[in-house]
Amino acid sequence: MKFMIVGKASAETEAGVLPSQELVDNMHAYNESLAKAGVLLAAEGLYPSSQGVQIAYSGGKASVIDGPFAEAKELIAGFWLIQVKSREEAIEWALRLPVPPGHDGIGLDVWRVFDASDVPDDAMPAEEREREEALRERLGVDEPGD
Repeated sequence: MKFMIVGKASAETEAGVLPSQELVDNMHAYNESLAKAGVLLAAEGLYPSSQGVQIAYSGGKASVIDGPFAEAKELIAGFWLIQVKSREEAIEWALRLPVPPGHDGIGLDVWRVFDASDVPDDAMPAEEREREEALRERLGVDEPGD
């Protein structure tokens, strides 16, 4: 099972304040422990929302809205993508994350990532499943459960 651990933004991350060396070291150690356990698929920090855009849809048309965006607590500052055996294991890993100063009350989100293997065989035509598997192979993505 794949899960995404989402680190929420704070006033500091939205202001572009770089983390302390201590936090960088702690995050590096955390990422190393994920990698050593063989569960880390990706881990990335994100620029503040002032560097991003949102795409909004209305009446079937898209419009681009430049950042920054209002509610920092509703934004994300980074993420980890992990592959584990259970929801409980994903939560265990999330609970080990170093807590940045000033993040009291902000927290993390842990979301299961939907995978084509979650769709029952009778709900996805064989041709579509084969296309999905071929795309994963071209991208070098492990098959679910690997």
